Amino acid sequence: MKSSLRRFSTSGGTAGLIRVHPWLVRLVGSLLCALTGIASASSQTSYEAALPDQLFTGPDLCRYAACDSVLPQAQRFSLREGNPAFVKGLRERDGQEEVVGYVFLSTDVAPEIVGYSGKPIVTLVGMDIDGRINGVRILKHSEPILLAGIPEEDLNRYIDQYVGKPAGARYELGRAEGDHVPMNAVSGATVTVIAENQMISRGSHAVARQVGLIEAVARPQARFSNDSAERSWAELAKEGSVRRLTVAPAQVGAADTGQPFIDMWFGYLNAPGIGISVLGKNDYQHLMASLQPDEHAIFIIANGTSSFKGSAFVRGGIYDRIQVSQDFDIYTFRDTDYLNLYGIHAAGAPAYGESGIFMLRDKSFSAAYPWRLTFLSNRSMGVGETEYANFDAEYWLPGTYLQGGRPSIEARQPAWVKIWKAKRWEIAVFVGLLAFTAAFYAMHRHWAARSRRADKRWILWPHIAIWLAAVIFVGFGQLAQPSVVQALTLLHSLWDGWRWDLFLSDPLIFIFWIFIAITIVLWGRGVFCGWLCPYGSLSELLYKLAGRIGLKCWQFELPSRWHHRLRWLKYLVLAALVAASLHSMALAERMAEVEPFKSTFLVYAWIRSWPFLIFWTVLMVAALFIERPFCKYLCPLGAALAIPSRWRLFGLWRKAECTTCKACAAGCGSQAIDGRGRIDPAECMQCLDCMVLYYDDHACPPLAKERKRREREGLPLTPVGRDGRFIPLKVVE
Repeated sequence: MKSSLRRFSTSGGTAGLIRVHPWLVRLVGSLLCALTGIASASSQTSYEAALPDQLFTGPDLCRYAACDSVLPQAQRFSLREGNPAFVKGLRERDGQEEVVGYVFLSTDVAPEIVGYSGKPIVTLVGMDIDGRINGVRILKHSEPILLAGIPEEDLNRYIDQYVGKPAGARYELGRAEGDHVPMNAVSGATVTVIAENQMISRGSHAVARQVGLIEAVARPQARFSNDSAERSWAELAKEGSVRRLTVAPAQVGAADTGQPFIDMWFGYLNAPGIGISVLGKNDYQHLMASLQPDEHAIFIIANGTSSFKGSAFVRGGIYDRIQVSQDFDIYTFRDTDYLNLYGIHAAGAPAYGESGIFMLRDKSFSAAYPWRLTFLSNRSMGVGETEYANFDAEYWLPGTYLQGGRPSIEARQPAWVKIWKAKRWEIAVFVGLLAFTAAFYAMHRHWAARSRRADKRWILWPHIAIWLAAVIFVGFGQLAQPSVVQALTLLHSLWDGWRWDLFLSDPLIFIFWIFIAITIVLWGRGVFCGWLCPYGSLSELLYKLAGRIGLKCWQFELPSRWHHRLRWLKYLVLAALVAASLHSMALAERMAEVEPFKSTFLVYAWIRSWPFLIFWTVLMVAALFIERPFCKYLCPLGAALAIPSRWRLFGLWRKAECTTCKACAAGCGSQAIDGRGRIDPAECMQCLDCMVLYYDDHACPPLAKERKRREREGLPLTPVGRDGRFIPLKVVE
């Protein structure tokens, strides 16, 4: 078989031919396939587990889920009932059947709650008749952090904490105040466990309320002001009295027909100024006369290819496309809660295809406080694959319609805000480390000029300090090792829809990626890869330690011809991962086990299965004798960062004489300097050894020659800084 050829352009602008043999491709394929198989077979996992559609849609939930695993005291289970849906656990006692508890599926009770992946964590929850959680089992998740970072055993131990806790409680990580229930966190999986907290809290509360285990707490009802002035539609929209909720076809995986999937306007009609403006005075008075105390009217008008009423609605059923939620309470509508809406009175109202008025009959609901209207739908993910994709919009009655204005309430903070507050000190230390590294590197020419090849303390000791901080604090302490999995997630978010909450949910990783993006633009990948990558720092420290303890004579570099071929392996690994992610993100995340980061910082290789231990050990032993072998030849993250590094703004300085002098190339541990003295920014780790040599007028051959000539002829040296060294007149970058 003939070899394939790839043309590689160096930073200097010349091109050379690099021969990429097919055996490299086969080697990469074999390695990734082996790691994928090991990752899949090493343990039973719920990651992207195949679940039947009937589990989500069929009436017999427990036929497709092991309900007895979360409610073992039940002998049989009923069909789904209620809204949100649940099943009863039944047991025969003294010849009669009694209810011993309830089981619900997370996607039935809280489909809008998603994890770090942006997808629901499908969870089965059992609850006894005393209103306490009896069991929790995760059936399926898509959390990459649990594949490339945290063992599932840690999450399973976490959810075991719910057993015995009261249904509907507010679960908080760490210390809890008031009636909140404290939970021990899972380090590195904060977003995932917060999602589980919210789902179990909200879901158990909704089911417990339906079956009478929790009584509804009546909220103070709204007292309306005397404002009854009619307003146009534009005025209503401007003040927030009517709100809009639009879902595009692409958001649900539907074909683009030029129309929205659903375009809804909605509002609260009990307030006189809004009700009269929308319905007209006579119709408003007629509607208010038909309502009982503590009943509320909400109108909806809509256009689009879908319907908020639902095509499968039957008499006696419920409207399963819409619901209202307020805090933990969820309200649905039956056919008896519906009235026809024949027209909109407000001037300038939009045209619409369907309309309706829905009655909310529950004393726990109050128009004085914010609430949300949710449109429930499914998103098509391809042939035979769907997932929940629900959309909501918040509504809060403008203060002008309430006596005394809106009541003051504690704003519900997004989950990521809580995480950032909980880690404020760690964030401060981490930002300080990044700032110090960036500032030091920005002044690298100054520090390089102060050092000599025989004494590099101005460069070496700050470098070692940063390496140690990266390994101990960033890697082992905060588990903030960036991964190619995050890069793939970022890539997919560009066309699947950007979600700030997803990226903000891990503050140190979020800050790290911003730092990486900025430094790549300025200087290339080396500031991260060579200075701050926890695994790269550990590898470099091992290499230097091995040299100090007597292994230096055994340390070596691969021959140039092998190095220049093997370095393409990491690009082939990256290409394989990107291609796999286009087919299945789950497959790509399993293949990403080629990164040893999980075995190093998160799970530890010695407690994993033997193939991972062998792979990790080989890399660690190799790091003692070859400088950064994984970084040079296998790291897909390094390959991803190397590509944009070619267009960095500032490179390392070179002299005109560097084209013939090979002194820097001989001492470059990254083997990033070619025979013509040019530095490849895609391979350079910015160790700055070449910059120390660049300024050393005793070790740099052309500089030493110039120094001797000037000394011999009695010429002054051109000073640079306080050290009195000089820069030759011909300088190129």
